[in-house]
This record gives sequence, structure tokens and C-alpha cells, in this order.
Amino acid sequence: MKVSFSGYGEKVLTFETDGEITAGAPVAVTGNGTVGPCAAGQAFCGVAVSAREGLAAVQLCGYARLPYSGAMAVGYRTVAGADGGKIQTAETGRSVLVTDVDESAAVCGVIL
Repeated sequence: MKVSFSGYGEKVLTFETDGEITAGAPVAVTGNGTVGPCAAGQAFCGVAVSAREGLAAVQLCGYARLPYSGAMAVGYRTVAGADGGKIQTAETGRSVLVTDVDESAAVCGVIL
């Protein structure tokens, strides 16, 4: 892609972690000030930017690139967690703007 949406409206908060958090994966709120891995079909709050020592930096807004499962297309989509730290289109979940889809890498760009 010749254009970049990186940095657009990014907002990152620090949460305590509940479980093993992987950078670049969607996470869900699991308790007061705590996030954990997003389960399949679960709405996610954001994307883990980093995780260490029981804390995770979570991007809540802005442009993010996420691995996806199944079919994905550009435009507004309702997405939820999928197995393996991915997202998938879903009946319920979080509405995002999918700006680009790399089918060969199974990664899409979204505005959270």
C-alpha cells in the first residue's frame, strides 16, 4: 500500500493483564482495569501494543493492522475475536472501518 494510516487518532492505555497477552492481538476487558486475550466471538476493546511484567499497553483508537480469519472486505464491518489472536466478521462485536485487506498475508487494516 502506498499510503499510511499509522498514527491516526491513536489512544493507548495501560491495563493489568489477565493471561498471556501477545502484542498485535485483540484483547478484551476481563475485570476492573484488566485485559486478557480475546476469545473467539467476543467483542474486543483494542489491540495490545506491548505486554510485560503484568501490564499491557492497549491501543483503543486509531489505525491498527490485525490478522483475520475467514473472509474480510473493506468498508464498515462488525468484527469479533477469532482463535489464534485474530479477528473475524461476526453478527455481534465491534464496528470498525476496514481500510485495506492483504489476502495473501490474511491481515487487514482497521480504524478502531
